[in-house]
Amino acid sequence: MLAAERGAAANTLAAYRRDLEGAEQLLGNLADADRADLARLAGKWADLAPSTVARKASALRQFFGFLADEGLREDDPSAALPRPASRRPLPKILSHSEVKALFARAELEAQSDQPAALRLLALIELLYGSGLRASELVSLPLAAVPRDAPFLTIIGKGGQQRMVPVSGRSRQALSRWLPVRPADGKFLFPSRGKHLTRVRLFQLLKALAARAGLDPAKLSPHVLRHAFATHLLEGGADLRVLQTLLGHADIATTQIYTHVDAARLVALVNERHPLAERLAHD
Repeated sequence: MLAAERGAAANTLAAYRRDLEGAEQLLGNLADADRADLARLAGKWADLAPSTVARKASALRQFFGFLADEGLREDDPSAALPRPASRRPLPKILSHSEVKALFARAELEAQSDQPAALRLLALIELLYGSGLRASELVSLPLAAVPRDAPFLTIIGKGGQQRMVPVSGRSRQALSRWLPVRPADGKFLFPSRGKHLTRVRLFQLLKALAARAGLDPAKLSPHVLRHAFATHLLEGGADLRVLQTLLGHADIATTQIYTHVDAARLVALVNERHPLAERLAHD
C-alpha cells in the first residue's frame, strides 16, 4: 500500500519494515496484538529517544489502520501506543569558514585532474550548491545534467518532482567531471554497474573532512544540505522558496532553519523598525 498508493521511496519502505519487524520481535504476530500488548511497548522502548519512539509508534499506527481499512481487523488497538513529546532536533550546520576549508581542500585535490577528485568536487558542489538529499544526488541520471537551462529535475521523496538550480560553480565542476566519467551506465555518478551508494558518499565526505582539518563527525551529506539551507536563509532567502528548493511537503519542516537566523532578524528589526532612528539619536 505504501509503495502503490503513496509512492513511498525504497528507503521509506525499508524503514517501515525495520520498525514493524522490530515490534514483532517484541510482541509476536502483530496482526494478533491487542491494546495491552501495545501498551507494554512503552516499557520496552523506555531507553529510546522520544523521536525514535514516535517514529516506531507512527509505523504501527499506520499498520493497524491499514488492517482495519482492509477489514482484516474489527478494532484498531493503536490508541494504546505511547505518544512521547517529540521535539524536532536542530540541524547540525557548518560555519562559512568550515565550508570554505572543505571546498579549498577539494579544489586543491581536483587540480590533479584525477577522476576520483573531480567526482568528489562535483558531489560536494551539488550537495552544498543545490541542497540535494544524498539519495537524490547519487541516483541522478546522466540525462538530468542541464544543457541550456541551469536547472536539475529531481525526483524526491514520494516520487515528487521538483526543479533545483545548478550554480555556476556546480556547472563548472560537472564540466570537469563529465569528460572523465566512466562511460558505462545511465547514472551521473556510476559505480559497479549501478550508481554510487549513499554509504560510499558518506565515507568520501568524512575522509575529505579529515584531510581538510575538520572534525569528520561534523560532516555528512545531510549536514551540507543543512548548510545550503541555513546559509541561503542568512542571505535573505524566502522561507517558501527554501521549502521548494529542499522539496519539503510541509513548511513546518523548513521552519527548523529559522533558529539560525535569529541574529539577522534582530539586526533587521533594529535597522528597519520605525523607532530605530529615534533610538539611535537618543
